Amino acid sequence: MRIEILNTGTELLLGHTLNTHGAWLGQELFQLGLRAARQTTVPDGPAIRAALTEILPRADALIVTGGLGPTSDDLTREITAELLGLDLLTDPAALHSLEAFFAIRKRPMAEANLKQALCPAGAEILPNPNGTAPGLYLPPGLDPRFPCAIFLLPGPPREMRPMYHAEVAPRLTTLAGLSAPPNCLTLKFTGIGESDFHDGIDTRLAAIPDLEFGYCAHIGEVDLRLIGSDPAIAAARALVMKRFASMLVSDDGSSLEETVVRLLTIRGMTLATAESCTGGLIANRLTDVPGASAVFTHGFITYANEAKIGLLGVPPEMLIEHGAVSEPIARAMAEGALAAAGTDLAVAVTGIAGPTGGTPEKPVGTAWLALAACNHPTQAWRLFQPRNRHDFKLGISQSALDAVRRHLS
Repeated sequence: MRIEILNTGTELLLGHTLNTHGAWLGQELFQLGLRAARQTTVPDGPAIRAALTEILPRADALIVTGGLGPTSDDLTREITAELLGLDLLTDPAALHSLEAFFAIRKRPMAEANLKQALCPAGAEILPNPNGTAPGLYLPPGLDPRFPCAIFLLPGPPREMRPMYHAEVAPRLTTLAGLSAPPNCLTLKFTGIGESDFHDGIDTRLAAIPDLEFGYCAHIGEVDLRLIGSDPAIAAARALVMKRFASMLVSDDGSSLEETVVRLLTIRGMTLATAESCTGGLIANRLTDVPGASAVFTHGFITYANEAKIGLLGVPPEMLIEHGAVSEPIARAMAEGALAAAGTDLAVAVTGIAGPTGGTPEKPVGTAWLALAACNHPTQAWRLFQPRNRHDFKLGISQSALDAVRRHLS
């Protein structure tokens, strides 16, 4: 079944609003056993007509987001009806729902809102309990030229997503004649690049019958997606794990920080962090995970040398001799955090995020990391990641969390 997505809204193309619909809908469709064949984004106005004219002859189903509001630039409903030659009629149930929405909130309903109760002849109203813009479903065959099912959904995610689950997904399942979603396994790896898979593994994966595979690379992480029969997925997993088992973060969709929290919980251990160049990002990632409070106790943000001295007990003379970005300082930070927090583990990072501050001996992108553990020698290692500040911080936080994962594993 060929499904296309059409996102409307000038704000999406100006970059004022992040367009998350395509990614979200793609994931939801795949869970049903369907896939989006193409995603198109157009501004408000006449461009919607051009996009519909192009898409409707080739698609089996079209999901349109946006343009169902009360303002003059919300024209998706009107353009769709005009293109299909359908009259727009006021739907009594939709009108009653609109009036009730404003009555409950004790607000007057503007005359402009009345257009939101209009429904193309032959279409179905999709209720919107989270806003004023009802959705619309136009079944295949309303216009013989376009045997395509059309779903018109509101643009705000808080309205669109519940409507998709309640109204769109069941209809798509019926239209496609689906019985069961495909088998899919995603393996998350860190400390590895796509090229590592291409080197020898790619051709062997391609030789497995009934298997589809693909990669998605992030900073410090690669996701390997396996789709196919159970035997095909099992064979592919065994092949990959034989070479990259130590780099596996999860096979259940868990993020690196979720894996770290889970392993700490299983081991009954606690962790502290000492961060300079990452500014608290490691602690932030950990505390995004429910249950982190049981295993993560202290997060020291020691950006300035005075903080390293005062909070972690780093000797001032050590900073003078070696500089803040150095192996001795990383070790002292980790050991100081371990002592101050009284935890089982402590990880520390110090580096030069740039774009200034580098030297020939310590260029921008240089970082030192250290891991201190009770009854274990402190480990320290140097990284060089010359990226922009955001990506540098993310990459260093990834390496720090992976060091904890490896120790716990």
